[in-house]
Amino acid sequence: MRAKYHTIVTDVGDMAAEFADAGILVFFGPDAPEELHQFAILTEASKLWADVEVGDIVVIDDAPFPALCVGPIANQNLANLGHLVVKFNGLLDPELPGDISLPAVPAPPVKPGTVIEITGGGA
Repeated sequence: MRAKYHTIVTDVGDMAAEFADAGILVFFGPDAPEELHQFAILTEASKLWADVEVGDIVVIDDAPFPALCVGPIANQNLANLGHLVVKFNGLLDPELPGDISLPAVPAPPVKPGTVIEITGGGA
């Protein structure tokens, strides 16, 4: 499997847990506007080495989740802003253009130090 993205969580906004309870994790790189910090999971600066595609694996700490769909601007957001929205909703078509949908399971806990990786799904 080929590594496509790797980062580490640096901070979790006070309201991010409410989004996580709804199955939504909203990640932003270190340059996120201050007004988004309370809703976001902030991460270290990182580079997107290759576009995320359906079938790739999103790993949150040691928990792997297959990407079921990737919105048309999800890769652009991740590459340019460090912005990643993963939704644990099981959908095969994104609700919003920046979404990456994962299976409909509870979102794993995220805290400072949590490692986020995306790898090619192999084949």
